[in-house]
This record gives sequence, C-alpha cells and structure tokens, in this order.
Amino acid sequence: MTLGGGYMLPSRGGRAIAAIGLGITVKTDGKSTHDAYSMFEYAVPPRTDGPPPHVHTREDESFICLAGRLDVHLGGEDFVLEHGDYLFLPRDVTHAFRNPYDEESRVVSVVSPAGLEDYYQALADMPPGPKDIRVMTRIMADFGIELRLPPEAR
Repeated sequence: MTLGGGYMLPSRGGRAIAAIGLGITVKTDGKSTHDAYSMFEYAVPPRTDGPPPHVHTREDESFICLAGRLDVHLGGEDFVLEHGDYLFLPRDVTHAFRNPYDEESRVVSVVSPAGLEDYYQALADMPPGPKDIRVMTRIMADFGIELRLPPEAR
C-alpha cells in the first residue's frame, strides 16, 4: 500500500532474501531512503546460529527484538535481547548473534547507511550447496565486512 510516496508493509511483508540461513525480509532499502538506511526483519529459527563473529566497517546496526529471545555477542560483552529490547551495534565492533532457544526469534534491524541489502543479495546469488569460505570472505570484503573468527576456528 502506498501512502503519499511512502508505503506500509505487514509483519513479515517485504522482499525476502534467502541468505545466511535466516529469514531476511527487506522492509526498506537505500533506493527508498536516499541511501540513509536499510531496514530488515530477521526470523532466526530455534537453535540456529547467525553469522560468525564479524565487523562492519561502513555501517552501524540497531536491533529491536519483536519476539522470542536472541543472544548477541558485541565487543566482548554478551546480551540477551527479549521482546522490546533495543541494542545498538556500532561499526568497527565485533559482533555475532544466535538463537539457542526453542522458539523463533524475530528482530528488526536498522542499518545506516544503506547497502547491506546488496551484501545479502550477493550471498543469496551464490550457487546452492556448501559455501566456499574464500568466496564468502571476498564478498564480505567487497561490502566492508571482516570475518573475526577466533584463532582456533581459522
């Protein structure tokens, strides 16, 4: 529905991108916000890890928990987000998230400036099957994202 140039989307409505094992729905992107920000709704299935520890060098993120709970590791601290909780994830700070619980987590993520939607689409465009970590890290680098795996996992 358009609203004088704006638009309204229902919960879970928007453009779905199948990347990183989560339900990622683009609510708004750089085209509609003049590159100011992007907004996503993440559906994180029960007992699912999100992306490994990483750093965004170009954008800040914000998470608002809509449902369930989400464990977030941010800059050496651990947080449990529950319904209504907000967490600011600044650029250049290592973070990761996971849902170790028995119910789905749903989170709204606002990313500023816009552009993360193009990163998710690049991941979704990879061939099906096992992912080559070298290709993934190259895609990440193209979007200013750095993998920060612990030494024992490298």
